[in-house]
Amino acid sequence: MSQDDWWKGSVTYQIYPRSFMDASGNGVGDIKGIISKLDYVASLGVDAIWLSPVFTSPMRDMGYDVSDYLDIDPLFGTLADFDAMIEKAHALGLKIIVDQVISHASDQHPFFEESRQSRDNPKADWFVWGDANYDGTPPSNWMSIFGGPAWTWDTRRKQYYMHNFLSTQPDWNFHNPEVQDYHLECMEFWLKRGVDGFRLDTVNYYFHDKLLRDNPANHFEWGPDAAKPVDMQYCLFSKSQPENLAFLERLRTLLDKYDARTTVGEVGDNHQSIDLMGQYTSEGRLHMAYSFELLGPDYTPEHFRSRIERFFDGAPDGWPCWAFSNHDVPRHAGRFLPNGKSLDAIAKQSAALLLTFRGSVCLYQGEELGLVDTELEFHELTDVQGIAYWPEPVGRDNNRTPIPWTKDGPNAGFSDANATWLPVKAPAKARAVDQQETKSDSVLNFYRRFLKMRQAHEDLRTGEQRFLDLPEPLLGYERGNGFVCLFNLSKRKATAKLPYAVEAEVAEAATLGKDRVDLDPNGFLVAKRL
Repeated sequence: MSQDDWWKGSVTYQIYPRSFMDASGNGVGDIKGIISKLDYVASLGVDAIWLSPVFTSPMRDMGYDVSDYLDIDPLFGTLADFDAMIEKAHALGLKIIVDQVISHASDQHPFFEESRQSRDNPKADWFVWGDANYDGTPPSNWMSIFGGPAWTWDTRRKQYYMHNFLSTQPDWNFHNPEVQDYHLECMEFWLKRGVDGFRLDTVNYYFHDKLLRDNPANHFEWGPDAAKPVDMQYCLFSKSQPENLAFLERLRTLLDKYDARTTVGEVGDNHQSIDLMGQYTSEGRLHMAYSFELLGPDYTPEHFRSRIERFFDGAPDGWPCWAFSNHDVPRHAGRFLPNGKSLDAIAKQSAALLLTFRGSVCLYQGEELGLVDTELEFHELTDVQGIAYWPEPVGRDNNRTPIPWTKDGPNAGFSDANATWLPVKAPAKARAVDQQETKSDSVLNFYRRFLKMRQAHEDLRTGEQRFLDLPEPLLGYERGNGFVCLFNLSKRKATAKLPYAVEAEVAEAATLGKDRVDLDPNGFLVAKRL
């Protein structure tokens, strides 16, 4: 791999700054706290860090509502702190990818404050505005992710403005070339500052249908049973528009001006996300993309095989970034636990799965500890989505609680504050870093060993993936020319026939014979061909 292609087959560790480490003592994680724990991140054997938003924001959606794209929010620190973090990360061999939220802004962004003043000011067309229907209803039937219409009335312009998320998160109008130019200039500011790439939030939401046509009903069978009204629509016109492709090409042109930089896009779509991932990473657009296809409860051979094969069949020159967890979904160790004999067993097996799929990988902070969601009461919630849809579906606070660094001491070593922004509770403390560091069979040390092994073998980073035809509950595939990976995705014993003689690299709950491997519940084998 060339230096410019470092991202291909890379492993990125997502840091949610509010919950990683608090150095200031105010109960909220910050950049100095991240700096103090960079040695720990480097010890895992990952290639890069994805930093969730730290830009200036009123924090209505925990930083995903940006009011200044060119500065650090005082809650997290300063530009000098950010520069120091970049310097130390690079010294440790870690890349830094920052979260870029450009589909929407905060309503406190000065350009939106100007835009809403009149229909003819210089920023009037920088956001998505629409006239009311004759009966006063919004311009279209589009729904917000967080509930209710995706339109809010503004009395100054006597028009509606669009917001796919909160009413305090107005959508930028990417049909306006000046908006595109502005965001590319902001991104170049950070490239010059030394960031190694961008994670592009809701990358398929940038463009909307200019005619503001109504979305049809969701014709998929689960639509009427959806937990959110927006899932009852087939979002044909409110997002995933064809004009997005040309902008992604402009964005790639910018990145290509700099050495060894990358992009990874988040594709949020219920029905065509795998296809969009392929489309967005082909033909000189994004470097990588991920979707929510592997962020649900499905834990079957058919599910994993069908998603991976569909991606590469549809986009042989594209590149995925697979993940099982992030800050928006329940932690996967808990989601997959019904398929496991124990929490440690499912945490290790799912790690081995993810880290042997063809593509790049993103790990969410704490999954290397086998953390599960924290049970929170309503009065403990801060997440607008969790509050809006209480009690179901479970909100996002449950997977965003602080990292437990120590079992004992104030707030599990996360903060010296009297109280933290979200609580650290006993189940998380029991899986603290200091409880796993010295145990060779801990989930933490399993991740370290496996990542080291993966780093050492190009077949496991970029090699082709060929699936073996095995009966349920077995999943098997070859990687490159040298590896075979076999998994028993169940709580009952299973046996797999070996395609050839092998030597085990990693074996958990597995007994290797001459021509077969016996796999106990959640057993797996990663082996080199002899």
